[in-house]
Amino acid sequence: MALPCFLYRANEMAFGDYPAEYNPKVHGPYDPARYYGKADVPFGQVKLGELGAWFGRRNKTPNALAGAVSRAWWRWQHKYVFPKRAGIAPFFQITVASMTFFYLINYTKLKHHRNYKYH
Repeated sequence: MALPCFLYRANEMAFGDYPAEYNPKVHGPYDPARYYGKADVPFGQVKLGELGAWFGRRNKTPNALAGAVSRAWWRWQHKYVFPKRAGIAPFFQITVASMTFFYLINYTKLKHHRNYKYH
């Protein structure tokens, strides 16, 4: 049974697919932490005058944002979680991130409990 045309899009990447730019003969084994698109100037080397053009060259679609978050997640995993002698750093990082997140989402309730001096 063929899928209706509105459910299947052949030119889009789905879950489990490799990026269109990935070529196993050129890149070797697939690494989810690597960007396989066209190389550009790293953000740290962009001059202030070129910042607008640099942002203009970025892909700003939801899929591109999801890919960037996924690559950042895999880089963090490879650096802190997957090494043989991984320390306790990822646990502290997750703890601090979750504490910050919950503080920010509860800030409107917490600001009413401030201590004021009345003198």
